[in-house]
Amino acid sequence: MKPRIIVCGLGRTGYKIFRLLRQQGALVVGIHRKPVSGETAANVIVGELHAASTLQAAGIAEAHTLVIATSDDALNLSIMMQARVLNPQIRIINRFYNTNLGERLDQTLSNHLSLSVVGLAAPVFTFAALGNKAIGQIKLLEQTWPIQEEYIHENHPWKGKKISDLWEDPTRMLIYYVPVQGKMNVVSAVLSEQQLRVGDRLIIGTQPRIRPQRKSLVRKLLKIFANIREFQKHAQSVVGMAIVLFVIILLSTFTYVASKHSITFIDALYFAVGMITGAGGNDKVVENAPDSIKLFTVVIMLIGAAVIGIWYAMLTDFILGSRLKQFLDAARIPQHHHYIVCGLSGIGIRIVQQLHLSGHEVVVIETDANNRYVTTARGMSIPVILADASFRATLQASNINTATAVLAVTSNDATNLEIALKAKALAPKIPVIVNYADPDFAGMAQQVFDFEAVLSPAELAAPAFAAAALGGRIIGNGIIADNLWVAFATTITPIHPFCDEWVKDVAKFADFVPLYVEINHETVQGWDLLETILAPGDVLYLTMPANRLNQLWREEGKGIGV
Repeated sequence: MKPRIIVCGLGRTGYKIFRLLRQQGALVVGIHRKPVSGETAANVIVGELHAASTLQAAGIAEAHTLVIATSDDALNLSIMMQARVLNPQIRIINRFYNTNLGERLDQTLSNHLSLSVVGLAAPVFTFAALGNKAIGQIKLLEQTWPIQEEYIHENHPWKGKKISDLWEDPTRMLIYYVPVQGKMNVVSAVLSEQQLRVGDRLIIGTQPRIRPQRKSLVRKLLKIFANIREFQKHAQSVVGMAIVLFVIILLSTFTYVASKHSITFIDALYFAVGMITGAGGNDKVVENAPDSIKLFTVVIMLIGAAVIGIWYAMLTDFILGSRLKQFLDAARIPQHHHYIVCGLSGIGIRIVQQLHLSGHEVVVIETDANNRYVTTARGMSIPVILADASFRATLQASNINTATAVLAVTSNDATNLEIALKAKALAPKIPVIVNYADPDFAGMAQQVFDFEAVLSPAELAAPAFAAAALGGRIIGNGIIADNLWVAFATTITPIHPFCDEWVKDVAKFADFVPLYVEINHETVQGWDLLETILAPGDVLYLTMPANRLNQLWREEGKGIGV
């Protein structure tokens, strides 16, 4: 039997998706440019990814879903077009770095879903920086909620607590439950007032809080004084040369007044400024003056021309060059409770945007002044330090000792580790979040260096691709006890298997967790949700094991309508 799902491009992310799908029991085959260690020729087809012969060898004509997972947008586009020519009905899950292009393709093509590794992983980095040990995200009630696992240990505050008590809290969504013994879904545990025991695991979603940006009068005054100090630091050469020019003008003015008693101070000043700047002045001041005054005038003209030329150059460089930007950025660096993002990579700018939108102050450190995201960050009034974040002086300039967290998210794993280690050396208690691209070594790095979090974008994004490949409008996903679960929305139709059923009954039978239901644009949660009878037009948001979703999808005519 031909495979139902094809994963094209078995790089870090692609191979993780491939293994996840196979682990969940899906019929899956991979395509890669070279053989993959440990995989047979039947499991992985070797060839050019966009070639028709390669796709045909993988069974594109009979496949249901194609996951395109390379990191090259242009190549992914070519693979997508070739696949649609060979199988116009195939469902395509496409990886795109260019999210605007991906959204346009989703609107234009049927059965096409674009996902971004950066877009999926960035919120988890952000949640980790905020102190939430998130393992994923889920979109609920028009917000992105962090997902975390709660392991019930001897000293856990929830030990002995009824799961039904947790169900009542509207700011917390119970997503999945794994008891230490036996098997029981969340709804059954809630209705039977099951108590949490040592060894139980819960996956929960927590409603995010937006922090309002409020600045007290004292903080504003401190900011003004900081700006003055930074101005002195960045503009001292310009100010110093201006003082030299001012001294020369005064010296000339007093010299002319002293040498010619009939001239007023204003006339002498006017002549001195005009002479030095080259704008001209009243030449009668020196027409009848002694030769010594004329020689003095010649010397001052030469010195003044040199000084004012240098000062003009400095002033132009300060205003039009990088010094003014450096001053403005340095002046805006917060004194405390800020987040330091090292590296304006694709994931770095997403983290910056999310922290900024959440009301938190951010400082960016980036080595490349020509990085295209520098302008984006400055457009949000976020200070950017153009320097190497692995240097002690750079981190100290970002006020690391009073910062809330440091995120090392450059595109180089070794650089990120170097930055993280330097940050810990300067501020041992500060939380450090590290981006490590290789998913197989991210966990090792976490264990060896004991940072707060070492996260791999491929590891974080792969479950979303795998869940989307299994079908449905996925709004979240995660892994617990090696089992992939998915969250999605399903619209109740007259022929839907859940139609005219009590939510509590169908949830126990189908092994899913209801999150909430939308009825006539009204949201029903908590105990009222369990007592709801589903009717046509209702939209039910739920979570369930991915392998269960896969089974529903493979049973013709019995899938969940989405």
